[in-house]
Amino acid sequence: MKQVGGAGGPASPTRARPDSADVRRSAWRRRLSRLDTRVTPYVFVSPFFLLFLLVGMFPLAYTAFVSVHQWGLLSGQGDFAGLDNYRRVLEDRYFWNALRNTVSIFVLSSVPQVVIALVLAGLLDTQLRARNLWRMSVLLPFVVAPAAVALIFGNVFGDRYGLVNEVLQGIGLEPIRWHVDTLASHVAIASMVNWRWTGYNALIFLAAMQAVPRDVYESAALDGAGRIRQFVSMTVPMIRPTVLFVVITSTIGGLQIFAEPRLFDTAGLGGSDRQYQTLTMYLWELGWRVRDLGMASAVAWLLFLIIVVFAVVNLLISRRAGALRGVDG
Repeated sequence: MKQVGGAGGPASPTRARPDSADVRRSAWRRRLSRLDTRVTPYVFVSPFFLLFLLVGMFPLAYTAFVSVHQWGLLSGQGDFAGLDNYRRVLEDRYFWNALRNTVSIFVLSSVPQVVIALVLAGLLDTQLRARNLWRMSVLLPFVVAPAAVALIFGNVFGDRYGLVNEVLQGIGLEPIRWHVDTLASHVAIASMVNWRWTGYNALIFLAAMQAVPRDVYESAALDGAGRIRQFVSMTVPMIRPTVLFVVITSTIGGLQIFAEPRLFDTAGLGGSDRQYQTLTMYLWELGWRVRDLGMASAVAWLLFLIIVVFAVVNLLISRRAGALRGVDG
């Protein structure tokens, strides 16, 4: 055997030249690794988008298609109508009545809901005794079924023997016609919405507040800032993205409200004079009572556009407020 090196010395190791097949396999592994890094995140999120296309975008597109046709619940697809269904909806006084009711109930529910949820989350973020119990308890109204909530509040706000009217009569005041007067009915329905969703939003705010560094509050306390000052000037601005998220989701839910006013009225029309008929109830009436799916689809798309406008306005106001605060700071 031939040795490499000096006489009698140990043989020096020789470096084997890499095989071309090994080089190809190594290059293939590197390309596969880069492909995995780029593609894997999209694979993980793709089920959501596929499901959204199936149950979100397809119904939205199909509703737009139905809205420009004469389409009956029993007769099916008819002739192309263009924007005639939208014209008929906009000329219907019940549409504008439902829009006013929807906006009124939305304002009476969403604005107090967000404010109370912020304050409640601020209280839950303090050193309370048995705070985990309190944090769990605020979610209990959200667990209750909407039908049960409507039955309970239907008795609380009963016109003749309701709890609220009994209390009012006990202190010498006149009873309120909760199912007759427009504003009173809106307050009653908004109370149902606030009772059910305030705790849920409070936990979202609380999760955001837990991420705020504690040393920030310690520094503010050393500078003489009280609890209220810290909450207004520090906590709320630092969780502004979460506030915007809750405002937008509350806007979407508030403008789509259906279960509470529908169950508040046994007739299902939103009161004897439609004094609390919302847009979704008006849509349901067109689709399942009048059986005009073309007009109902037009209402659905108008409601979609209204929600988009409200969401964009909320976003612009929030950004403007954040920019002004940044300039002031």
